[in-house]
Amino acid sequence: SQLENLQPEIKALSERLRYEVSVRGKQLGWSERVCRFHFRKNLRRIVTELYVRDNCHPFKATLLVWVQIPVWVCASLALRNCSVGAAGSAVQEEFSSGGALWFTDLTAPDPTWILPVSLGLVNLLIVEIFASQKTKQVSRFQKLVTNVFRVVSVLMVPVAATVPSSMALYWLSSSLVGLSHNLLLRSPTFRRLCGIPRTGSDSDTPY
Repeated sequence: SQLENLQPEIKALSERLRYEVSVRGKQLGWSERVCRFHFRKNLRRIVTELYVRDNCHPFKATLLVWVQIPVWVCASLALRNCSVGAAGSAVQEEFSSGGALWFTDLTAPDPTWILPVSLGLVNLLIVEIFASQKTKQVSRFQKLVTNVFRVVSVLMVPVAATVPSSMALYWLSSSLVGLSHNLLLRSPTFRRLCGIPRTGSDSDTPY
């Protein structure tokens, strides 16, 4: 939210800096290339100062993701080892009869594909929620990243259909928690209670 709220200020400062560099360049006889160099150098400095001022560096927004990824990988590998470990092991026997509903055997892939398809749908929904928050014009890179996540969400379906149900169930549960967080953070009431600043893309009727 803070990053989004900074964009109008960054845009205004960028336009002012562009004008000042252009004037300075004409006075000193700079080439177009030199002008671009000084503009980008000073713009990076200005943006960094704004991030420090508001304590909202973009890296902080991705820090949680870099913590979650190794946890997700380690948990998935642990579930796989428990499900397809040594034959006759006590843990594997418990997994083979510890399921519920239609996936009673957690060591075998889901034969109905309900878990894999549900995983794909939930992940796609999360991607679309992020995409819908970008009400303003998005860059080509942002569009590319969104499309990559869409493809990954679809590709996860056949992958989840070939792994033990314990892994597919964990992936689906993790995605459902992520979806719940995204929906909760779109609530105006919740954002107001947590003191989250309002941004230009916020809606009074997000659902």
